[in-house]
Amino acid sequence: MTIILPQPDEIPRREREDAMGAYFMMFAAWGIGLPLPFLNLVAAGIYYGIHKKKSKFVAFHALQSFTSQIPVTIANAGLLFWLIRNLVREFGFYNSFWIYLAFVAALNVAYLVMSLVALSRAYKGNFFYFPIFGRMAFDNWYGPNAPEGSGERTRPNRPPEGF
Repeated sequence: MTIILPQPDEIPRREREDAMGAYFMMFAAWGIGLPLPFLNLVAAGIYYGIHKKKSKFVAFHALQSFTSQIPVTIANAGLLFWLIRNLVREFGFYNSFWIYLAFVAALNVAYLVMSLVALSRAYKGNFFYFPIFGRMAFDNWYGPNAPEGSGERTRPNRPPEGF
């Protein structure tokens, strides 16, 4: 099976901006939703639902952004609930809390860096594949069960390794 990917010069500017917007949703939701960690997931889901019919390129980036936010959101929510529980019930902050805090902080920094790279690549009309979630989004929009045909080009945009 061969796969057709749109090339950077074939993607209209508006689609590149919409794809980039999928990653900006995370920043907006972080600003508003730090006390409510599931708000960014809801915002990303709504963005995906609205933009998935625009083009496969926009849909890929919106789905990748949405699905990659799930583990980060769960980790942030766990930290928030653990913090609230400790403050309300006056439990001590044990080493396990600080280790989890460091893990969540590292996860958020890694997600931030990957999102900035993906945002930049999307604006240039390129693909950036997050580990696990990039493959899943790619399979959904460009893989064997994706809407609209196949064929391959050997220019800048290529499928993730293994295709």
